Amino acid sequence: MNDDVTLAAAFEQHRRHLLTVAHRVLGSATEAEDAVQEAWLRLHRTDAAEIDNLGGWLTTVVGRIALNTLRSRATRREDSLEERVERLPDPVVTPYDGALPEEQALLADSVGLALLVVLDQLAPAERIAFVLHDLFGVPFEEIAPIVERTPAATRQLASRARRRVRGTDTVRPDSPSRQREVVDAFFAAAHAGDFERLLGILAPDAVLHSDLGALRGGVVTYEGAETIARNALMFAHPDRFVHPVLVNGRAGVVITLHDELFSVMAFTVAEGRIVGVDTWTDPDVLAQVTAP
Repeated sequence: MNDDVTLAAAFEQHRRHLLTVAHRVLGSATEAEDAVQEAWLRLHRTDAAEIDNLGGWLTTVVGRIALNTLRSRATRREDSLEERVERLPDPVVTPYDGALPEEQALLADSVGLALLVVLDQLAPAERIAFVLHDLFGVPFEEIAPIVERTPAATRQLASRARRRVRGTDTVRPDSPSRQREVVDAFFAAAHAGDFERLLGILAPDAVLHSDLGALRGGVVTYEGAETIARNALMFAHPDRFVHPVLVNGRAGVVITLHDELFSVMAFTVAEGRIVGVDTWTDPDVLAQVTAP
């Protein structure tokens, strides 16, 4: 029992890192939790005394599990029309007041939604090689057995992925405190019914992606400040309460209606204006959200 307690305590020291790795690879909070739990089960079945570097060993195991999940997901997409529906990566909701600005910035770097979308376009082996090496510093010699390639071939996988990631137009967000100021102003204007103020807060070419769920058509896109502002006014309601949180490391909110979770929203704020909004209303996704 004592050994089990010691092993569990050692594992818990790495859990947050493993969840970050798994979520970065998979883009799904539920699948990330499953991968980390499976890593724990494998550790429990292994002679821990033979593991020299527990953190490295667990990261490699989570990488293997994540790769298998990605491959299984790709197969399901080929076999199922439902899986071809466009979806947003799952939201990871964390308290806004529970972290310092520096920690918030680190979280944004680790689970940023824009990069998750880019990574979803990569082949499974490319995604693993890029995430483990470029984002978490795992040597190619340790990644190679996971993707069943030589270290040189693994290096090429990461290089291809890197070129695709760099070729994607991504926006550098404002500081966490500035993001929050702009998002708070957005909801204040919406509740006041101030259409002109909303237009001033939104970038003219702002884009809103709303994930309704696979059974309701997946992601619906709204483009332009005027369209988003009208939607904001339409959905502003005194019975809907807005709670500030971080969503995938960015300023966001959870919205409740009659004490029930109604939606989750994440905002991308650059140069003092909202350039992107992502919303989740799918009941299956919201059921996985632990709102602070």
